[in-house]
Amino acid sequence: MPLIDEDSAKVRFPPPLIVLGALLLGLLVDDLFGLPRIEFDALHLIGGVISVLGAGLVASGILGFLRAGNDPEPWKRDAVFVSSGLYRFTRNPMYLGMVLVQLGVACFAQSIGGLLSVPLAILLIDRFVIAREERHLRATFGEQYSQYCQRVRRWI
Repeated sequence: MPLIDEDSAKVRFPPPLIVLGALLLGLLVDDLFGLPRIEFDALHLIGGVISVLGAGLVASGILGFLRAGNDPEPWKRDAVFVSSGLYRFTRNPMYLGMVLVQLGVACFAQSIGGLLSVPLAILLIDRFVIAREERHLRATFGEQYSQYCQRVRRWI
């Protein structure tokens, strides 16, 4: 784990690894319990489209942070409050995008366990990443962040 800035949300585990771990656990559940594949050929295409859309959200969220002068790593200090671009519609476009990539991969793999792992990833990200970030952003940006939270939803 890289050094954690003292003035940061102090997230201890990289969110992409949380999502990847949940997905791999779901795929493992398929194998361990002999779950059948979802026999629907269109899931390959649907999964691919969802994954590409999710990757686009992640990339756009990262670009929004970088343009503002922030480091997208949640254990780094936030220099500027970002509320433009995708952040006008969701407070967490990067995490939403990561979960959409996970959903897309699960669909592409026609995996029941993979699909069941999506709510797990959302719960873990919400409780162990977003909760820390929100406390930090409230402390750092105060009323500006509170008003933003009233206008913009956490996920979608």
